[in-house]
Amino acid sequence: MTLATGNALDAKDAVLRRQHSRESSARTYARTFPIVPVRAEGMTVEGADGRRYLDCLSGAGTLALGHNHPVVLEAIRRTLDSGAPLHMLDLATADKDDFTSALFESLPKGFADRARVHFCGPAGTDAVEAALKLMQTATGRRGLLAFTGAYHGMTAGALAVTGNVGVKEPLPSGGEVTRLPYPYDYRCPFGVGGERGAELSAAYVERLLDDPAGGVLPPAAMILETVQGEGGVVPAPDTWMREMRRITAERGIPLIVDEVQTGAGRTGAMWAVEHSGILPDAMVLSKAIGGSLPLAVVVYREDYDAWRPGAHTGTFRGNTLAMAAGAATLRHIVAEGLAERAAVVGARMTARLESLRAALPVIGDVRGRGLMLGVELVDPAAEPDTCGARPADPHLATRVRATCLSRGLIVELGGRHDAVLRLLPPLTITDEQAEAVLDRLADAIEEAATGTGTGIAGGRA
Repeated sequence: MTLATGNALDAKDAVLRRQHSRESSARTYARTFPIVPVRAEGMTVEGADGRRYLDCLSGAGTLALGHNHPVVLEAIRRTLDSGAPLHMLDLATADKDDFTSALFESLPKGFADRARVHFCGPAGTDAVEAALKLMQTATGRRGLLAFTGAYHGMTAGALAVTGNVGVKEPLPSGGEVTRLPYPYDYRCPFGVGGERGAELSAAYVERLLDDPAGGVLPPAAMILETVQGEGGVVPAPDTWMREMRRITAERGIPLIVDEVQTGAGRTGAMWAVEHSGILPDAMVLSKAIGGSLPLAVVVYREDYDAWRPGAHTGTFRGNTLAMAAGAATLRHIVAEGLAERAAVVGARMTARLESLRAALPVIGDVRGRGLMLGVELVDPAAEPDTCGARPADPHLATRVRATCLSRGLIVELGGRHDAVLRLLPPLTITDEQAEAVLDRLADAIEEAATGTGTGIAGGRA
């Protein structure tokens, strides 16, 4: 070890020690990724110790164009050099108007034509809160419909409609929420899987709502994700999405689609609702729409614009830099066909992951859409359930994540038992980078599962 390397390691360790001693115990990513990033470009991150990593976390899907993309940097510099006000509450500015235009141009036709936008606090969870409050105000109802496996945020209302019991357990109830079964092919709540499982889910929802003794009062809204991200990268079938739209429309129930993580090209369409062709009553948007800076909005049908002045406000609703970066990002995704590119690269990566599953029995399932992919790790020696799914193996998943990091690959976990390896590379990922990601992942799974790193699973060092 050279003196320079030793100094870099000492500096990194000092930063991590100070973080550990000063920050709250709610730290998450810092616990599992003991790195101090100092530079980043595209999907490459360099740590303070000089090590380089391929980033398949992308700010939990925030970095649609990767780190420090030239289009984003140019928009930020242009805005700074213009002398534009960087903070103006919710006043009209040229950057806000331009962002709104870019956003509406990208939204599904038929939805944008009759839509309103509400700028929220800078996090997606606040946009979820706004959407729920709006529909409760517009309908005069209180109850909400949400799904097993859902993740919508960490504030009170968003947490109430979130499915994860662990984060809700220490807290008082967040309101009247009816939990419905989300179609999960590999671990079907009805024990049948496939199309039949999705059909049963839709039938259950419809019959429960129509049952006078079902215990469900007319709800203010239904909220769902087209692909459950934190829930384990579980995509909803398009037919099921259309059924949810039919069921809610026929009963006058507003449908809110949470596109915080699936939006802006991530799933192979500009917005994930476009796969099924449905038009929701509201879309919750954040993460990638700010071009790496904090920004969140709810876009909804103008029929539901029942807000009173100041009904949902906040100091940081007018982030000029985020709006400039967001407008540039949205237009670049459209102009460069990056959503279509995500579909192509995602399909190619999925095919290779499927072949890896055939070689390594610890991989129970491979799923996802576009560049939102999940690999569920299981105990291959355990007995399968009625759908053929074996028990999740969160300990193996933790080892794989650590082994990936040692090989220069950042991946995160999700799912019911934190046993799903989640891949969220930027939409700008190159073919060579995609291969490198899969090579490192294959070797990491093999090494963690068998204690070897021979590359027999198909990975290359």
